[in-house]
Amino acid sequence: MDMDDIIKRIKKTVEPHRIPFDDPWKVLISTVLSQRTRDETTGEVSKRLFQKYPDLEKLSKAELKDLENILRPIGFYREKAKRIRDIARILIREYNGIVPENKEELMKLPGVGTKTANIVLSVCFGKDYIAVDTHVHRISNRLGLVNTRSPEETEKELMKIVDKKYWKELNSLLVEFGKKICRPVNPRCNECPLRDICPSSNYVA
Repeated sequence: MDMDDIIKRIKKTVEPHRIPFDDPWKVLISTVLSQRTRDETTGEVSKRLFQKYPDLEKLSKAELKDLENILRPIGFYREKAKRIRDIARILIREYNGIVPENKEELMKLPGVGTKTANIVLSVCFGKDYIAVDTHVHRISNRLGLVNTRSPEETEKELMKIVDKKYWKELNSLLVEFGKKICRPVNPRCNECPLRDICPSSNYVA
């Protein structure tokens, strides 16, 4: 399959998903909050959180109950409340309040796995990583670009076949494409710009 063609078709169909924050620590925290949570809910909750706690210092001193109340609409809110406060404290104590630009260091933080680290590094620091979440994993397998069982495997395979110029935007494009067209259940194959080349398409002309 021609990746240039695939990317071009997807771009004509959806706008890339954008993280509405610029500060690396806010991108990091909102990405941790987004795990197993709808993007719309994550965005709303993150905005409320950062209005009340506009810097790491304030977040590091927040009461857990206050954080839990703000995070209540998202999945695993109690666990995430403790997690983000711990992240704030570690960043202040060990990194002078600066989000590290190193993947290994990022992944030492609570709740930060490969996907979260890759998003922070590519979005905030312009590093060449492919962030693979459930959308990217599902769509890549449906298209036959990869044949993998886990997002980690998918990341490795995509890095072999996708031109580096697309690495940073691949996640934001496929997330939106996965929400609107190539959905987990009842994909809209009749609206898909890739239906003529997708081996998983159930579109009937």
